[in-house]
Amino acid sequence: MSLRLMTVHAHPDDESSKGAASSARYVSEGHEVMVVTCTGGERGSILNPAMDRPDVVADLPAIRRAEMARAAEILGVQHRWLGFVDSGLPEGDPLPPLPEGCFALEDLEVATAPLVALIREFRPHVLVTYDENGGYPHPDHIKTHEISMAAWDAAGDPDRFPGTGEPWQPLKLYYSHGFSKARLLAFQDAMEARGLESPYKEWLDNWSDRPDPGLRVTTRVPCADWFHLRDEALIAHATQIDPTSRWFLVPRDIQREVWPTEDYELVKSSVDASTPEDDLFAGIPDEVAVRRAG
Repeated sequence: MSLRLMTVHAHPDDESSKGAASSARYVSEGHEVMVVTCTGGERGSILNPAMDRPDVVADLPAIRRAEMARAAEILGVQHRWLGFVDSGLPEGDPLPPLPEGCFALEDLEVATAPLVALIREFRPHVLVTYDENGGYPHPDHIKTHEISMAAWDAAGDPDRFPGTGEPWQPLKLYYSHGFSKARLLAFQDAMEARGLESPYKEWLDNWSDRPDPGLRVTTRVPCADWFHLRDEALIAHATQIDPTSRWFLVPRDIQREVWPTEDYELVKSSVDASTPEDDLFAGIPDEVAVRRAG
């Protein structure tokens, strides 16, 4: 039985750092996965020193599109752009205003319409997005959450967004949660037990009392057999991902042993899905999937 999963992300590379191994697993099992990228990442910094060259800077939007195409190919997913413009990450005190015309400043209805159209076209059974904090408080990530929630509410309503396709209501909605404190501590303990230096010590030392999104996890998808594809997809985003960075400092065998899952929070469901779960499609009956695919 083939089911459909849609994941909604702010920038190219987010799909590879958040849930990529799950996506690759579901594709390998015969399901359809569509990655939606809201912006082109035009205002992203070049984070890989090897790619910080004048020719790359001059053509960054086109290069990031090519990187995204390669990452999608590696993961085996379908991919669509929503076509909005990266807002950049404001820095300074006080924070500067966001640039005119950027994604984060778009009217909610305007920004939601193309996502509703894609949901009605692709007809996903499951939708994955970011939590209300955007996973981290980048304005584009927060806007991605906002339009995902609005699209979830609107896509099945025939009175909303006329002219964008036949109504379609996904069955389950998840937030992705990648960086729980427990996960980082588990990696740190495993590395130190092997005499290796943890890349997360400073991060954990500065964790303070901020909320741990890991406490909200309801669903852990086993996907260690696809971690290598996740890493290949990340490396495909060469302007953003330094292959010597902390993304790759925890040996893959430790990852497989200590934390072989990608983690999610079930937020909305119209099927009988009891938590904890180990599958984003859990609770979707065969007959419902077949009927909704017809």
